[in-house]
This record gives sequence, structure tokens and C-alpha cells, in this order.
Amino acid sequence: MKAITTTNLTKKFADLTAVDGISFSVNSGEVFGFLGPNGAGKTTTIRMLTGQLLPSSGQATVAGFDIHSERECLKPKIGVIFEFQNLYERLSAKDNLNFMRQLYGVKQARVDQVLDQVGLKDRANEKLKNYSNGMKQRLLIARALLHEPEILFMDEPTRGLDPVIALQIRQLISQLALEGRTIFLTTHYMEEADRLCDRVAIINHGRVIALDTPLKLKENFGPTLEDAYIELTGHSMESSVLR
Repeated sequence: MKAITTTNLTKKFADLTAVDGISFSVNSGEVFGFLGPNGAGKTTTIRMLTGQLLPSSGQATVAGFDIHSERECLKPKIGVIFEFQNLYERLSAKDNLNFMRQLYGVKQARVDQVLDQVGLKDRANEKLKNYSNGMKQRLLIARALLHEPEILFMDEPTRGLDPVIALQIRQLISQLALEGRTIFLTTHYMEEADRLCDRVAIINHGRVIALDTPLKLKENFGPTLEDAYIELTGHSMESSVLR
């Protein structure tokens, strides 16, 4: 079963073609990496797939819903974690989640469940202004999980985190995948993509230029996924050592 399908998906902004006729599919329960240099079209693609931005042309379905005509149906099915932490700093973690749960119509007990899942239950009543970046990132994941979505879109979830906290986030992503959630992941860390992803697509100048398993990409363009990426795009990416 396909969680996401795109066919000739395109987005233009005046004379700029940000996403240029991309076609791919993501299997249910898969961790799918979407890699590329800054400005390649990754975030624009996510915004189209999550119903925040209408395509200029082409088709896509997410969780079985058309992103043109059934955008409102997407919301209960997806969770979105963007790179920028849009949280209410003056509120506690629990208050942040209580605000969101009312929008989704989920029960109070679910707040405690997700806080426990991301390791924040003991600090649930503390205001976010006292939280580290890693704790805020875990809270963003908790917020995205509140309504138990089928598909999670994660845009640079470990960027700027120290190695220990980044490892915790990666372990959480692995656990969510084991639970059967589909995860659409962007990252600038090649070891992260190599370790977490079942398959990766590489996008450059708005076009998907490669799509395969990390192993196949390394066999064809390697010896590492970073080497494969540089060979395909001509761009280097940050590298993070997984511990």
C-alpha cells in the first residue's frame, strides 16, 4: 500500500520552478529520506504534500487523499515537524499540548501518553523558556503524535542538536517506524539517512535525480552515502557521526 504518491508534481513561483515534475511513491510503514541541497525543493514539496501549498500542476495523494481536492481530509492523517520550533515559550509543555489536543478533539489522557513517549513526562509542567533545544524538539514530536497520525513529515529534526540529544531523536524515529508509522524525513546528515531510511530520494534543482535504498546508492555511487550524494549532485553535505 502506498502512503504517498506523486506524479509530475510541479510548483512555480513566477519565473522560478521550485519543484519540477517529480514522481515517486512512499510505501506505508517506510522511513523515506528526501535529500538535497538548500533550495533544491525539499520544503516546497513537503508544503504541497501537507496541504499548505497548492501545486502548479501534477498530482499527489497522501494517505489516500488528493492534495488538490481533499486537503482538509489530510489533517487527521498527518503530523508535521518543521525545522523551526513554533511553540508557546511562556506556556508549559502540557499547556502547549492541551491547546493542540482541543483543536484535534483528542482526550486529555493522550497528552500524558505522548509526553511519556518522548521522555518529557517529568518536566511536563515546566515552562518552555527553560527547555533546551533538544527538549523542544521532542515536544514538537509529541505534538505531532497527539492525534496518532499515519504519516509523519520531519524536516531536519536533529539539526543543531548535540550528539546525545540527536541520538535520542533518531532512536525515537526508529521506534515510531517499528510501530508502523510512515516517516518522510529530510536531513543534511548522511549517516542519519543511511541508518534510518529504507529508501532515499535525492532532489536537485527541483528534480528527483536518484531514488533507491542507501545500500544500492552506495554500491552504484559510493562508498558512503555522502560520496554518492556528492557524485550525483556535486554538493557536499554536513556529516554527523552516529554514536
